[in-house]
Amino acid sequence: QEQLVESGGGTVQAGGSLRLSCEAPGHTFHDSFMAWFRQSPGKEREFVASASWGDGRTYYADSVKGRFTISRDSTTNTVSLVMNSLNPEDTAVYYCAADRAAVVHKAPHYYDSWGPGTQVTVSS
Repeated sequence: QEQLVESGGGTVQAGGSLRLSCEAPGHTFHDSFMAWFRQSPGKEREFVASASWGDGRTYYADSVKGRFTISRDSTTNTVSLVMNSLNPEDTAVYYCAADRAAVVHKAPHYYDSWGPGTQVTVSS
């Protein structure tokens, strides 16, 4: 497992934007994916977006496509999630995760490293 630390959560009004960052200081695996998941009370953890560490390919959940943008910076070992047009349904704890795989996975159990999470609250 590797250490991951999220930052950038907070409270924003509907229609606003936030940028989340994930520091992955020990991440050096070319064939791997970094992803963001989220979980709200009473719900299962759900896939939000992922990026291939090697070539930057990105994948998104339908619910955030066109509003969220994931990117990775292999020089600083960080993964970012820019969230625009936020709505109250986006309220959740957001987690950064790492998966040593050559193909994208959207189920949480494939990911073996997780950050502690950062709260995002969108008020109406």
